[in-house]
Amino acid sequence: MKSHHLSHMAETLGTRLQGEDILITGVNTLDEAGPSELSFLANPKYAHQLATTRAGAVIVRPEHAGEVKNALICEDPYPTFARAIGMFAAPQGSFHGVSPLASISPEAELGEGCIVYPFVYIAHRARIGAGCTLFPGVYVGEDCVIGNGCTLYPNAVLMSGSILGEGCVLQPGAIIGGEGFGFVRTEEGIRKIPQIGHVELGNRVEVGVNSAVDRAALSATRIGDETCLDNLVQVGHNVRLGRECLIVSQVGISGSTHVGDKVTMAGQVGVAGHLHIGDGVTIGPQSGVAKDIEAGKVVGGTPTVDYTTYLRTLSLMPRFPELFKRIARLEKELADLRGGE
Repeated sequence: MKSHHLSHMAETLGTRLQGEDILITGVNTLDEAGPSELSFLANPKYAHQLATTRAGAVIVRPEHAGEVKNALICEDPYPTFARAIGMFAAPQGSFHGVSPLASISPEAELGEGCIVYPFVYIAHRARIGAGCTLFPGVYVGEDCVIGNGCTLYPNAVLMSGSILGEGCVLQPGAIIGGEGFGFVRTEEGIRKIPQIGHVELGNRVEVGVNSAVDRAALSATRIGDETCLDNLVQVGHNVRLGRECLIVSQVGISGSTHVGDKVTMAGQVGVAGHLHIGDGVTIGPQSGVAKDIEAGKVVGGTPTVDYTTYLRTLSLMPRFPELFKRIARLEKELADLRGGE
């Protein structure tokens, strides 16, 4: 089990230590942390928990430092706590080297320091950079390129021609480069359109559990640097996702839609095809996007509208039956008045 003195953590995290230099053995929430654990306060509405927490130390902003005995003080506790978690996180898996039970084409190239678990399949002409880790059940198709320092967790799949930048992470069951949904109705019935493009992921892209990024019909489906896909996300063929996007669980993005940089899509957003979503857009949960969205907009609902309007509509929805009754009564009264003229 890893442990660190607060003074070491303060130096590593770039924070200021207040209180005793105790030994920290883990991290936890304010209400569950013990005397040897570190916690944090990011949202002021939980400030009351500082009086009752058993945490050995808390990462806080300067204005809350006086409310705890031991503190790591900084201006932005949440990302600081995220880095603190990394100081205690144990790496997944313990295998080293290249297993003789892996199936590796003699035409494939592996960089230095790769870890290849049993039952990995690496096809002809695949090129894998230095320091990559491939867990059991990983499939790497023909002509794939994987950059340095990538991690592919169990049963992740790269279909032929897929390209990963450096430091990418594919969570278990992620599928990169499966065929896009290409079909056409003809007089003879539905016919399949071959999908002959590929997928390109930038650097430090993460794809969540059982998510799918489809190969392009032609050219490439592209995901920009440091974009993160949650679990159960579907990215259609020829989609372009920009840099540093956050795409939350069960989002579906239809084919040929272009998404700008730093876009956030909350859970269960559905995006129609051939749209353009500008930089910095935020789309609320369970929204349906049917038209282009300008850069910087915050929207929600189906179809999407300005998020403030959407929230007002939500607050009024429970009153709709009452409002309809009032309108019907007013219409009747108006009709009676007109009848008496």
